[in-house]
Amino acid sequence: MSKDPKDVVRRYVDAFNRGDLQGLGALFTEDAQIQGVMGKGVFEKVSPIWRQLIEGYGMQLRIEEMVAEGNTVVVRFTETGTFKASAFGHEPTGKSYELVAMEWFEVDGDKITRRWGARDSAAQARQLGIA
Repeated sequence: MSKDPKDVVRRYVDAFNRGDLQGLGALFTEDAQIQGVMGKGVFEKVSPIWRQLIEGYGMQLRIEEMVAEGNTVVVRFTETGTFKASAFGHEPTGKSYELVAMEWFEVDGDKITRRWGARDSAAQARQLGIA
């Protein structure tokens, strides 16, 4: 496997878009810190949130821009999805959304050690009809 930090992030995006939580987990160190709009923690803490985003909202990430400096990678995504299954206490509306999301990663070798995410979850909720 390549030790290029951008390749590790591309594998993260691929696993996320396939809904492969096991594959996602394998990309993080055991003590990796993951922080986002809904909280922070290690993979086991955030994976139930990601499962709802993937299965409920059908979340997909499209890389628009990626920049790396040393072991830090920053990505601007277009995030899309359709509310197709129960998630976060809401029943599906069938509505779709699109927004800009940003994520920062620290990578060590072929593993992610830290990940921060920022997205407009208020716009997401409005577009999905739950706000």
